[in-house]
Amino acid sequence: MSFGDIIYIVVAILFSIMTFAIIRGNFQRKFDNDGNRLDLKNKKE
Repeated sequence: MSFGDIIYIVVAILFSIMTFAIIRGNFQRKFDNDGNRLDLKNKKE
């Protein structure tokens, strides 16, 4: 394997980890600590 191939594999792995972290963070922000969806809660008027 050449140096470029190793760099390509490392970058692909880092990209997949960062993508997973961003998606997981966005998903977790939609729920409260009890597991209820924040956008489906009754909002106080």
